[in-house]
Amino acid sequence: MKLDAKKLRLSEPYEIEISKIKRNPIFFVLDEILDTYNIGSMFRLADALAISKIYLCGEMDSPPSARIHKAAVGTENWVAWEKRKTSLEVVRELKKKGVYTIAVEQDSRSISYKDFKPSFPIAIVVGHETKGVKMEVLSEVDQIVELPMLGINKSFNVWGSAAVIGYKVIESLL
Repeated sequence: MKLDAKKLRLSEPYEIEISKIKRNPIFFVLDEILDTYNIGSMFRLADALAISKIYLCGEMDSPPSARIHKAAVGTENWVAWEKRKTSLEVVRELKKKGVYTIAVEQDSRSISYKDFKPSFPIAIVVGHETKGVKMEVLSEVDQIVELPMLGINKSFNVWGSAAVIGYKVIESLL
C-alpha cells in the first residue's frame, strides 16, 4: 500500500497496518532540531527508509503539531517515535543494545561519508541547525561522518544531510 500526500495527510493508520511494514534496523536520533519543517521532513525521510524509530531529544517540538504535520504529510502517524530528555541518554542506551551509533557533523574526528561503512543495527544522530550535535554526544558515538561542502556554505540542511547518509546506509540492505 502506497499513499500519496493528500491521502497521507488524512490517514489514520491502524496498528495492524503499521505492523505489516517491514522496518529496517535504523534509528534516527534528533538532537534538539529547531525547525518544525526539518522535524516533519525527518519523519517523511524515516518513512521513506522504513526506519525502526525516531527519537526526538531535548527542547524541540513533537507531534501533534500542525507545522510538523505539514512537512511530514502525515508520516508522523506511521513512524514510531519517542520524546526523550537528551540525545546522550538515547545514544548510550542504544549502544548498550548493540546499536552502532554515528553522528552527521563536521568535526576534526569525522570521516568523509564516502569512506563510511555502515554496521547494523545503526543509529544516525543529527543536530540543531545552528549548534550542531552536542559535543558530549559526539564523544559518545562510534563514528562521526561528514559531507563535503564544496561551495561557500559551511553546512547542509539537517534533513538533507540525514537523507544522504540514510540512503548510503540503506544501500547495504537493498
